Amino acid sequence: MTPVEANNPAAEWQTARTLYPLYSALAREFVIDLPAFGDLESEGDAPSPQSIEQAKQWFLGVDRQIQVHQLRQFLQTTTLTSESALSALLRHHIGKEERTDSDRDKIDFLLVQFFSHRAPPKLDDTELDMQYVARVLHPVLADTDLTVPEWLKPLDALILEANRCPSLNTLFTSRIIERGRKIKSAAGANFFTPVAMVAFTRFSFLMRRVFFRLMHQDLNAILDGLRELEQRGVTTLDCRKAQFSAEEPVERLRMICHSWKVMFQAEYSSGQALAMLVDLRTAVDVALAKSGQGAIPVTGGTGKARAAAASSAVKAPATDAPEFEVSSGVAPWNSDDGAGK
Repeated sequence: MTPVEANNPAAEWQTARTLYPLYSALAREFVIDLPAFGDLESEGDAPSPQSIEQAKQWFLGVDRQIQVHQLRQFLQTTTLTSESALSALLRHHIGKEERTDSDRDKIDFLLVQFFSHRAPPKLDDTELDMQYVARVLHPVLADTDLTVPEWLKPLDALILEANRCPSLNTLFTSRIIERGRKIKSAAGANFFTPVAMVAFTRFSFLMRRVFFRLMHQDLNAILDGLRELEQRGVTTLDCRKAQFSAEEPVERLRMICHSWKVMFQAEYSSGQALAMLVDLRTAVDVALAKSGQGAIPVTGGTGKARAAAASSAVKAPATDAPEFEVSSGVAPWNSDDGAGK
C-alpha cells in the first residue's frame, strides 16, 4: 500500500489526470493506438463515480499495451518526467489489486527512477543502507519493518561481487545482473512487500553505479590503449568482433570513442552500443598484447581478474538487462563521483 489513502476518489482522479498526458505522449512516440477518453479533460476536479471507474479501466487496458522497455525509454528521454509524475505512476501500479510480471518490472524501474530524482548527487555508497533508501522512498511506500528476509540477503553478495569487476566484460560474463533478476522473478507476490521493494531499489541503484563506472573506465582504457598503440607505430586494428573492419584506423576509433562519451551521457543508451564497447575494449587489449608490450594494466579488482580481463578475447554477451541502460543524471565522465543521481 502507498501512503495515499485507499479508495480515495479525489486522489485517484488526480493521479489519473497526472498520468493521462504521460500516457498520451508515450502512445504517440511508439505509435500505440489508444482509445479516446475525454472525461479526464472535461470533468475537472469533481468527477462522477462512473467516470472514475471508467478511468481505472482505461488505464488498465492501456497498461496491457505498454511494454516495460517502452516505458523505460520514454521516461529517460521525455521532458515530462518529474518527481510528481513518477510518484503518480508508482501509486497507480503499486495500488493495483492484481499485478502482473510486467507491473513488477515497471515498479522496479520506477522506484529506482524516483529514488534517483530525490537522492543527492554526491551520495556515498556507504550511506545507502536500507533505512536511507526507505526514507527517500517514503512518499510512495508505507513505513515497514526493514529486517531483511533470508531470500533477499544474496543481493548484498551480488553488489560486492559487482564492485570487484574490473570491466564491463567481467560484469556481463559473471551474469550478476541476470542472477539479481532471477531473485526478483522468484519473489512472486513477495516482491510487492515494502521491504522487498526497498531492497531491490537499493540493489538496482548500486548496480547502476557500478555499470556506469565500468563504462567510464572501459572508454578511458580504450583511449589510453589507442594512444599507446600509435606510439608503438600501430595505425589500424582488427575490430571485426566489434562490428568494425579488419583494418580500422586508430584515429577513426578514437573519434568513435569520443562520440560514445557523449552518447553514454545521454539519458538512454542502446544495448548494441554497449556490446560494441566491450568488444572494442577486447580488440584494443589484443592489439596491445600482439604489439609486444602487453595491455595497459586495468585498475581495480584482483590481480587474477585484471589478468583475465586483459588477455580475454572472448566476446562478452550483450546484457539483456535494459534497466542498466539508464544514465539519467549520471555524473560527467571527468567526475570523481562516478554515480548516477
